Amino acid sequence: MAEERPDQRFEGDIQEKPREDVKEPDMFRVVLHNDDYTTMEFVVEVLMTVFRKNLVESTRIMLDVHRKGTGQVGVYTYDVAATKVSQVHALAREREFPLRCTMEKA
Repeated sequence: MAEERPDQRFEGDIQEKPREDVKEPDMFRVVLHNDDYTTMEFVVEVLMTVFRKNLVESTRIMLDVHRKGTGQVGVYTYDVAATKVSQVHALAREREFPLRCTMEKA
């Protein structure tokens, strides 16, 4: 009797892998915070360059930041949100503004 090799035993059979449930990534809200030194023009510039918002939306968010103290910029995956927060802080440092940008779980 010929010895059965493990790979021949299943020849022609379809083996199913156990189904893995794919979890959606956690999302994070990016928020700008008001301060007494950062200019409104700079905030609009940041919103247009870092977050790719148009002028109208950038102005609306900037006014929220100015009037309410904070303004939600968008909701992103962790990596994207963290990158955008870093970009905002780098631009603010470069222009010597104390603009704060944070992320929080959505």
